[in-house]
Amino acid sequence: MSNKKKICPLFVHNSLFFAYIKNMLYFCRGILSSCVMTANQFLKLIKDEVATYKSYLETDNNDWIVKGFIDVNKTIYTISNDTKVVSKIIEILLIPKLKKFAADYKLTLELPSKQNYYPDLTFKDEKGNLFAVDFKTSYYEDNRVNGLTLGSYWGYFRNRTKAMNTDHPFGEYKCHLVIGMLYKQSSIEIDEKRTYQVDEVAQIKSVIENFIFFVQPKWKIANDAPGSGNTRNIGGITDIEKLQKGEGPFAALGEDVFDDYWMNYYGKADAQKAGIGLPKYNNIASYKQYLEQQKKLLSKL
Repeated sequence: MSNKKKICPLFVHNSLFFAYIKNMLYFCRGILSSCVMTANQFLKLIKDEVATYKSYLETDNNDWIVKGFIDVNKTIYTISNDTKVVSKIIEILLIPKLKKFAADYKLTLELPSKQNYYPDLTFKDEKGNLFAVDFKTSYYEDNRVNGLTLGSYWGYFRNRTKAMNTDHPFGEYKCHLVIGMLYKQSSIEIDEKRTYQVDEVAQIKSVIENFIFFVQPKWKIANDAPGSGNTRNIGGITDIEKLQKGEGPFAALGEDVFDDYWMNYYGKADAQKAGIGLPKYNNIASYKQYLEQQKKLLSKL
């Protein structure tokens, strides 16, 4: 009688199956990093990346890891919770991580050549496909943000084949994404007149806390009204849950409706300058009425 051990066929099949799956995963990652990347693939990858940033920027107590500025004499100066200051520091902290993210997937990360150029980040794959990413920062209370603006609806947004305040024409990008960075302002007042030494860093209270991050296509979180006063900026929705899920008023209508709406939107002053009198519409309801009127006119031709 043979003393050889019998090998269970099921075990053999399972082992081969898992080996096959493992090889396929490596293969798929290779495809992503060396071939043409789609907008959906890029969105999925950067969502996974940004999901790690909350733990990176917070202490165990959910405070911001940044306590202030330090000079060569090791004196620490506190910072304010001014949105522009906070936003810039967060960007400085995250850009090296996003550079590594780009390298992991054989993408090139480009920063704008001028300060006011769109977008904040341009990712380029090996085939030259472009992906636009903008940082958007705001503080929140309860379930609403203080406000978000999503960039201009004028200039480069309308003239999509020309580089206008951009290094690449708007229309050359495969997608336009927003990395949302929301935070709570600390309720403890910071004494900006006081300085600290390095061994006193634990005494410094962070000016912000409790980050919320999200990544969404710009059109999915856009509102149907401008974002700030008389400026030509697209407004963003303010409900945090809807921001995270990408459930703005255009989400169910489609990107083509968003584009048509904002490419033809006029404020009162611009409508007068253009000689069209009053604006054609100022929200989705009046936009629909405008399109119905145009349809009636078209039917007469």
